[in-house]
Amino acid sequence: MKRALGVSVYPDHSDVEQDKAYLKKAAACGFTRIFMSMLEVTDGKEAVKKKFQELIGYAKGLGFETILDVVPSLFDELEISYDDLSFFHELGADGIRLDAGFDGNKEAKLTFNPFDLAIELNMSNDVAYLDNILTYEANKPFLYGCHNFYPQEGTALPYDFFEKCSVRFKKNGIRTAAFVTSQEGSIGPWDINDGLPTLESHRHLPIEVQAKHFFATGLIDDVIIGNAYASDEELEVLGELNRYQLEFDIEFTEAVNEVEKTIALDEQHFRRGDITDLMARSTEVRKKYKDNANPAHDNEQEFQVGDIVIGNDGFGKYKNELQVVLQPHKDTRKNKIGSVAANERMLLEFIKPWTKFRLKEK
Repeated sequence: MKRALGVSVYPDHSDVEQDKAYLKKAAACGFTRIFMSMLEVTDGKEAVKKKFQELIGYAKGLGFETILDVVPSLFDELEISYDDLSFFHELGADGIRLDAGFDGNKEAKLTFNPFDLAIELNMSNDVAYLDNILTYEANKPFLYGCHNFYPQEGTALPYDFFEKCSVRFKKNGIRTAAFVTSQEGSIGPWDINDGLPTLESHRHLPIEVQAKHFFATGLIDDVIIGNAYASDEELEVLGELNRYQLEFDIEFTEAVNEVEKTIALDEQHFRRGDITDLMARSTEVRKKYKDNANPAHDNEQEFQVGDIVIGNDGFGKYKNELQVVLQPHKDTRKNKIGSVAANERMLLEFIKPWTKFRLKEK
């Protein structure tokens, strides 16, 4: 399944022209999804329709898919029914996210709505909710899953719980999404906004590290920025992100040589299938660079987790093999050429047997 980037907008807390400018920049950076909140709607049906039609129509012109976040009280406020989704179709929306659940049969019926609107479910519960819906023969291509975000510091999901919730959806082939948080954005649905992440461990991380983590899990298809507005720099760095394989930022040592830099940055790495706990070995490169000299340097110290090392001239047939250190050890036949950026070391656990990865100079 193709992976996408998304942004969130809150029309009842923002200016429409600012929203449009934000969407234009996001589109230019390769974003294709919008989470649009309707949780705060109080303007009356016609005013709501005008506002959302204008913004969704503009977004559609930029190539965005828009999912509207709705709650039961909204249907009462606008005097509409779950049995007739024509109002959302008239807005130009591509789907609705159900903040509250029904009996399973109801959700399954909604996936057969005549407007082909996607029905997005809350993923942040480790219960058999999805299984129940699927037993009622839901129309799976129109069934999405999306985690919650958590505005209050300390309230977002721990990783192990997130993983269990996500596996329920991923094993059934459901398109999945989760939220990262901008370190610049200040707009969300509520008056508390300590960031809007799905995972608590993400709350204060750079946005690209959050996204790398989600994509590395293999459990999340679409990564959405929860708060508005992310900075131009954040949009740009996410737009440049490799969504399909791990790409570590590396900080080089001063003594790194050109051969080592070339091996590190220009080659497609993958971990050998017959793994060791000590390091992740990228062995193919040693064959290509077997005739390139590599004098010893930075080879006397104990290597630490996250260090990048390459075999030097004293390593025989293993000269110019690249390794990512997973456990501290010493070996003077290897040169330390750099280290994975500190805040990305959490990603090392996702280098599995045969995992493809790349290195990029920070």
